[in-house]
Amino acid sequence: QVQLVESGGGLVQAGGSLRLSCAASGGAFSDYAMGWFRQAPGKEREFVAAISWSGGSTYYTDSVKGRFTISRDYAKNMVYLQMNTLKPEDTAVYYCAAGRIYSDFAGRCRERTNYAYWGQGTQVTVSS
Repeated sequence: QVQLVESGGGLVQAGGSLRLSCAASGGAFSDYAMGWFRQAPGKEREFVAAISWSGGSTYYTDSVKGRFTISRDYAKNMVYLQMNTLKPEDTAVYYCAAGRIYSDFAGRCRERTNYAYWGQGTQVTVSS
């Protein structure tokens, strides 16, 4: 059983930056691909970014490419989402997720059903 705890959310002005952190425990961290998803009010939870179990592959939704960076620290069992040049449309609750994805990572990392474990979420609010 993997437990995930997100932190680092908050209120920021448009154009600003935040770094989200996700602490993983209770499982073999290196066995899991890690993803970030977000959910805005009245909308479905959507894929933001993912990093493979090896750290060798990363993928992003088009709207955050060039602005967000996902990374992981195996020594600390942590996953990060560095968010730069934030926009009001980035406002959402951000969730960290872990899943055993070992093949077709490019295709499968975007699907919520491929992640078995989820954190409780952290609110990000970007003011205009």
